[in-house]
Amino acid sequence: MRFIHLADVHLGAVPDRGCPWSKEREEEIWSTFRRVIAGIREDPVDLLFISGDLFHRQPLMRELKEVNYLFSTIPDTRVYLMAGNHDFISRDSFYNTFEWNSNVIFFRSRELTCVKDPRLDVYVYGLSYYDREIKDGLYDQAVPVQKEGIHILLAHGGDEKHIPLSAAALAASGFDYVALGHIHKPQILIRDQAAFSGALEPIDRNDTGEHGYMEGRLINGRIRTEFVPFACRSYQQLVMTLHEETTQISLEEAVKSQIFRRGGRNIYRIVLQGMRSPDLLLIPEKLKNVGNVTDVVDESWPAYDLGELYKRYSGTLIGDYIGYFLAKEGMDTVEKKALYYGLQALLETGSRR
Repeated sequence: MRFIHLADVHLGAVPDRGCPWSKEREEEIWSTFRRVIAGIREDPVDLLFISGDLFHRQPLMRELKEVNYLFSTIPDTRVYLMAGNHDFISRDSFYNTFEWNSNVIFFRSRELTCVKDPRLDVYVYGLSYYDREIKDGLYDQAVPVQKEGIHILLAHGGDEKHIPLSAAALAASGFDYVALGHIHKPQILIRDQAAFSGALEPIDRNDTGEHGYMEGRLINGRIRTEFVPFACRSYQQLVMTLHEETTQISLEEAVKSQIFRRGGRNIYRIVLQGMRSPDLLLIPEKLKNVGNVTDVVDESWPAYDLGELYKRYSGTLIGDYIGYFLAKEGMDTVEKKALYYGLQALLETGSRR
């Protein structure tokens, strides 16, 4: 027996809205889901588990029809899916009356339900969200209906507002595998027994690292799983260390080189660190023009010789300002920013007189 476990596909999401690549990202989410289905057609699996949030919001009827068609192209694979907190079953949801293809099992009930797969000795358990938030630990008391067979739980949640989970309770529950959704970063909760597959494609700039799905196999009566990277691009943090010789143009060229090496399709958050020349006119926003850059965070500092400046400006406002901070035993980030930004402003004001 072989299966694929995915979750948090978020069809219909528009990541990085307002950025030049946003529309392309919306289409990529659909494209990657289609690639999963195409892969199953070429190399069939017995079961496909989708642990909630297949859609980013209430699915449109045409979207359900598109997804159902894709499922119909893998008739030898049984598909099990549930609604999560994003695509929860509202009163007027098309989920309520939609008729799925014969190989699809949709857990429509808000109560935990067990379905025995008709071809395999496998029991699959699931429920669907009927509200955006569920604060009760609905899975805490979940246990297999019997000892025989393979028992797999589809579960969506993991924080205080979305069905809190207990790793200890899941470990003791007796399920052979718990296919988890809601947390977007892939995460092994219990090795070969419980895992968040993570979002199939990264949905926002906090979804850093690799994304894809979990693949499982039944080997000698036990399930073995592995994570399969599958997303077409990733969010990455790029840390650039500045020094006194750094110029605006050299920084732009260095960032461009790093993006080329890591992959131009990826999306970056740039963090500037280190000590830069005090006379460098740094324009962080220009770095957004060298690639797919969402944020530029400047944590660099002007390379002032505070001791020398304190002596030079002793008895002046600038000297008193520096002395106030030098008298402190240790400065936190806010105080350090106040020192350097304030000092830069005072020095620039003085130079214009």
